[in-house]
Amino acid sequence: MTKQDTSLFNKKILLQAAKNSIIKLNPASLIKNPVIFIVAVGSLLTTIAVFAGLFQGNFSSFSLQIAIWLWFTVLFANFSEAIAEGRGKAQADSLRNSRIQAKARKMEGKHEISVYATDLKKDDIVVCEAGDVIPSDGEVIEGIASVDESAITGESAPVIRESGGDRSAVTGGTKVISDRILVRITTEPGSTFIDRMIALVEGAKRQKTPNEIALSILLSGLSIIFLLAVVTLPAFFGYSLLASGLPMSQNLSIPVLIALLVCLIPTTIGGLLSAIGISGMDRLLQRNVIATSGRAIEAAGDVDVLLLDKTGTITLGNRMATDFIADEGVTVEQLADAAQFSSLSDETPEGRSIVILAKEKFNIRGREIHQLNATFIPFTAQSKMSGVDFKTEDGQFHQIRKGASEAIRTFVLNNNGYFPQKIQETVSELARQGATPLVVAEDNKVLGVIHLKDIVKGGIKQRFAELRKMGIKTVMITGDNSLTAAAIAAEAGVDDFMAEATPEDKLKRIREEQANGHLVGMIGDGTNDAPALAQADIGIAMNSGTQAAREAGNMVDLDSNPTKLIEVVEVGKQLLMTRGSLTTFSIANDVAKYFAIIPAIAISLYSGNSGVGPLSALNIMNLASPQSAVLSAVIFNAIIIMLLVPLALRGVRYRPVSANEALTRNLLIFGLGGLVAPFVGIKLIDVLLNL
Repeated sequence: MTKQDTSLFNKKILLQAAKNSIIKLNPASLIKNPVIFIVAVGSLLTTIAVFAGLFQGNFSSFSLQIAIWLWFTVLFANFSEAIAEGRGKAQADSLRNSRIQAKARKMEGKHEISVYATDLKKDDIVVCEAGDVIPSDGEVIEGIASVDESAITGESAPVIRESGGDRSAVTGGTKVISDRILVRITTEPGSTFIDRMIALVEGAKRQKTPNEIALSILLSGLSIIFLLAVVTLPAFFGYSLLASGLPMSQNLSIPVLIALLVCLIPTTIGGLLSAIGISGMDRLLQRNVIATSGRAIEAAGDVDVLLLDKTGTITLGNRMATDFIADEGVTVEQLADAAQFSSLSDETPEGRSIVILAKEKFNIRGREIHQLNATFIPFTAQSKMSGVDFKTEDGQFHQIRKGASEAIRTFVLNNNGYFPQKIQETVSELARQGATPLVVAEDNKVLGVIHLKDIVKGGIKQRFAELRKMGIKTVMITGDNSLTAAAIAAEAGVDDFMAEATPEDKLKRIREEQANGHLVGMIGDGTNDAPALAQADIGIAMNSGTQAAREAGNMVDLDSNPTKLIEVVEVGKQLLMTRGSLTTFSIANDVAKYFAIIPAIAISLYSGNSGVGPLSALNIMNLASPQSAVLSAVIFNAIIIMLLVPLALRGVRYRPVSANEALTRNLLIFGLGGLVAPFVGIKLIDVLLNL
């Protein structure tokens, strides 16, 4: 799905949202949003009053305009929710299209039979070879293969899936690129990962979160308070009219009372609340993360302790060459040249890093392999080394090897050489630091050591600094020894670390943090991570991980990018900030609308012959008439919902600042803005109405 397909201004989504906003006028749907339900009831009563006046020969165009704009208020509120749902359903439609009605090669004993993928049941065994579409979610139980997961993740590069490890889970709809695997189906029909993703992004099925429910109760409470206040107004106005000697016909009419109620209750946030929640899940989905509930996203916004695995999260995960340490009598250039030569056919990240380091430090260019007349020796688990055999121009035969110190020691001694004590000391020192030493030798002579180390990801220190500003503590988890862990932790800028950590240690640490009142987030991909993922408040499982990990977490990262945890926290905080900001704006709006309407409709109370009473001093906006004031406020109340829909869907811009700074910014922008906007907007509408 392209970004344009779910754009706010996508014609198809807008038209469908407009249609659904009318369908949502169903009382069974409206009652789920008490504030908007009150507006709808008020709209209906106003409409009835208009038609009653028409039949009695007392038609009021003023009441008709109020009724029309009240219905627009309800429709605009429905539209905001419908457009948010529409974007989610567009995502769901894209996922449905990604599913292929594939045939499956099911194993029956030792024989294969062809069945439809939809007929597969849990624990069935299927065979998948190059070119086959994996028919359903499962776990590789035999073999290893490259799998194209672009239909799910959007990433074109194939990934490795193999049995017996943390990369055994496969997803239905993905395609095998090479080799052959046996897959055990782990889900029943209709419950696959794609099916669950579709259900999750369907906004209509979204459950309200605890915070959202609490806010709904608060808004309902405010609405009831304003309802009681408005109901008492006719009595007070009647008394004042009687005391002023004015006719009772000037008392507040039902349309005016309803208009006043609608303008004073928090209709703005009431109309946008559902859209904010749905769009939060949508923004997370745009980052290729599936949350099992809105509750998980909100919890991410409140997380204050993050547990991050070192390998692949904080570091690149592949050890890279960082230095050449030559033996006595050997130049560093000689060592680098031999190390690069022996690594030319080595396609591992470590091998490529050796070639690049030699080029960067000494400008040693890579040779053309086919012109070397050389035989490259691949690395094996038995030999623990790799290298190259070649002949020089004068016909002399040479061997270069690089590998583990013990393997190179054996190689050199078998060639009647010796292993220098200095090299052994260098190897031991690097090992104590948690680095990986590779010894390089040519024939029977040791040339030196290549220093390999796990590289901290670029920019990760700045990300952790941002999290610290947000009040979030970062804890690095690693199986390395304390010395190595401390060095990586200092370089990465984390607040704390756990060295030599076992699965039990992770679980214990999470429980300790939670017992101290913290909300904890962590990531994992292995079966041994499942207990900790289930215990954490936010558990993000990698899509490439095991089925146990994916079921234990409350979020799944389709890209299997461990650093995504930071983005999830930002989305969670953005959701909470958006809801808080628009709530502040809405309540401030109500205060301003109070000062706009009440003085204008009370301008004639206790008035003399001029028809202007002392309460006219409170009409600071100098609105033209009571009717104009009420109508302007109602129109503004409807239009402001529409104007805020893009903000509700896109979210308030997030910045990593402290809670106090965020609160101050929220009050200045949305609190003050909410007070000022109605004064400007209502006055402008009043001027236009009276032109």
